[in-house]
Amino acid sequence: MVEMILLGVSLSPFTHRVEWALKIKGVEYELIVEDPQNKSHLLLQSNPVYKKIPVLIHNGKPISESMIILEYIDDTFEGPSILSKEPYERALAHFWAKFLDEKCLPAMEKVFFGTEEELVKAKEECNELLKILDNELKDKKFFVGNKIGYADIAANLMAFWMGIIEEASGIVLVTSEKFPNYCVWREEYLNCSQVKDNLPSKDALFSHFQARFQAAAAPK
Repeated sequence: MVEMILLGVSLSPFTHRVEWALKIKGVEYELIVEDPQNKSHLLLQSNPVYKKIPVLIHNGKPISESMIILEYIDDTFEGPSILSKEPYERALAHFWAKFLDEKCLPAMEKVFFGTEEELVKAKEECNELLKILDNELKDKKFFVGNKIGYADIAANLMAFWMGIIEEASGIVLVTSEKFPNYCVWREEYLNCSQVKDNLPSKDALFSHFQARFQAAAAPK
């Protein structure tokens, strides 16, 4: 068996979190692309609890959940740190990663993939969360420190995927006028070599979400 196998989906932000961490550390790996509608025996065997990607298999041992995998990669391999060893900075990174996954992503899903009835309230909720992020990123290059790290990698969906979803749906949440600090952070983020050299195809992502929105809007 190859020493490092990543089970994932090529357009998934959660898969890309792990890929970026591996790139930062300079770790070679084999990506096995999964079909969410026809999950492989290896995936079901490796993650029998959640049955979801990504799963990292290192020397035959599986690790599940993208943010847990990030910590494992950071603890296991030499190279640039992803999560600070300084206790306060580490706690701060965990806080913002949790905020992004548990607050921001569900709010985004309600805006773009929820019902029309909940759209107005969902947009208000998203705006409030974006205000919090914009204020946090004031006078800061990244969430913790001067280089991309754990919390920033957790924010990859908001840094790249969100703009494409906005374009495909026609619902715009982020403008430089409303959230200038957030937009500066996003530009800095997307220009990091580990990120820009390993982004999924913008055209493929746009087509994927456009088809999803068109299918949802089609008469039943």
